[in-house]
Amino acid sequence: MDFLSLFLMDFVKQLQSPTLGFLIGGMVIAALGSELIIPEAINQIIVFMLLMKIGLTGGQAIRNSNLTEMVIPAASAVAVGVLVVFIARYTLAKLPKVNTIDAIATGGLFGAVSGSTMAAALTLLEEQNMPYEAWAAALYPFMDIPALVTAIVVANIYLNQKKGSAAAHSTVQDSFSKQPVAAGDYPDQQDYPRNRQEYLSKQQKPADNRVKIWPIVQESLQGPALSAMLLGIALGLFTQPESVYKSFYDPLFRGLLSILMLVMGMEAWSRLGELRKVAQWYVVYSVVAPLLHGFIAFGLGMIAHYTTGFSLGGVVILAVIAASSSDISGPPTLRAGIPSANPSAYIGASTAIGTPIAIGVGIPLFLGLAQAIGGS
Repeated sequence: MDFLSLFLMDFVKQLQSPTLGFLIGGMVIAALGSELIIPEAINQIIVFMLLMKIGLTGGQAIRNSNLTEMVIPAASAVAVGVLVVFIARYTLAKLPKVNTIDAIATGGLFGAVSGSTMAAALTLLEEQNMPYEAWAAALYPFMDIPALVTAIVVANIYLNQKKGSAAAHSTVQDSFSKQPVAAGDYPDQQDYPRNRQEYLSKQQKPADNRVKIWPIVQESLQGPALSAMLLGIALGLFTQPESVYKSFYDPLFRGLLSILMLVMGMEAWSRLGELRKVAQWYVVYSVVAPLLHGFIAFGLGMIAHYTTGFSLGGVVILAVIAASSSDISGPPTLRAGIPSANPSAYIGASTAIGTPIAIGVGIPLFLGLAQAIGGS
């Protein structure tokens, strides 16, 4: 009973934090029809500065830490990123009126990471004085890239199988529709190679259907969110950025995050209309999936906690990035990698419901659970 009461008290307290308050405030003023607009250019600068700060923090921590401590948390991040896609493939895709390709793309976006959600979690951990490894933020790409790559590969495999079965069905139908021929005639001679070069070219055709992994990884790395964070990690790792970090990035962090939360709240409300265009099962998935993914990551993080001493704050970060869904680099990567998927499905599900659930429910939930386990 003490565990439950402590958990509920911490959960309610986290919901009253200023970070979550700005998110809820943004949704409220959008619902009331406010014409407040934050220019996109300013929003991009804010995101860049937040992720640079997180990257610099992680880079400096990695420079001063034992890299072997990162092995199990990093492996857990990779496992969750891949698993989330297959969860969507074999749950959401099986529901009525849900397109399989749209479901796979949704799984990829929910497996990828939201830098803003992670920034909100880091702020709340600091407000609660819960210690965590500064390099824990560097787990971002270990979950983000595998999720996007897996989604695009699984989607293309599905499309190729579908195309192959359709071609086979068409061939069977053609064979039944062919007319009898006289003895000595050779129908469909154009299907046979006329020379060695044509034979070799036909043998090489199946290779064109293979999904190429590196272009997907490259596109993910070149995305604005991930590239900004990786740049920060590299600068923190190989340079001495402490002076600019302390005088510029660190003091502005919380103020910039509050503005970003306000923008995300307004955008989340505006995206709700997009979910009306697709199956309503996306609403159910968007509520359940972030918490399910977070609990899976929380469990893996606790294994790392008991085996390697991974902090409870680090466990919370791992759970939160698993609960989050990419809001910056993920959508353009999926648009390019799975062009046949409906953006209204995966972006609407993520921004309108998934992100508010991850921030408003997931962060206080996992933080409260960790505090209850730690007895603080």
